[in-house]
Amino acid sequence: MTRARPTSYSKVSLGIIASATEANLLGNVHGGDIMKLADSTAGAVAYRHSGGPAVTAAMDEMTFLEPVHVGDIITTYSQVNWAGTSSMEIGVRVEAQPWGDAADAPLHVASAYFVFVAIDEEGRPRRVPPLETETPSDVRRQREAEIRRAHRLARKAEIDRGREE
Repeated sequence: MTRARPTSYSKVSLGIIASATEANLLGNVHGGDIMKLADSTAGAVAYRHSGGPAVTAAMDEMTFLEPVHVGDIITTYSQVNWAGTSSMEIGVRVEAQPWGDAADAPLHVASAYFVFVAIDEEGRPRRVPPLETETPSDVRRQREAEIRRAHRLARKAEIDRGREE
């Protein structure tokens, strides 16, 4: 059995400056570009925690809270919330801060939950280390991830039942 890894082991943050190539005609960054950055950050976390390749299996939820503008500094913060046999839920928080004023507090602009599956050389699922929570916040995240997982599985079972009729 693989030794548990603490939540701090695989935490990752990434940052970019939003440019016009990521923006719509209003000067707001496209949600898809924010999703891509969040997925890249979550992928780095999944690779670290699992000790090798991992692929995005699902994006459980992404909530956009505030617009992001050209010139904003976008920073993502990500960690493993839950680890199963071969899959992991990775949470990502996205913040944005105006380029020109460091005194402005960063805004929480989006949150997302990704499910990654660790894979071997043939692309088959492989085991991941258990997750060792370290803080009360980690325990809360793990509990909430278990709720989201139960909802995903129940939704899939209900859809499958409906298709059998």
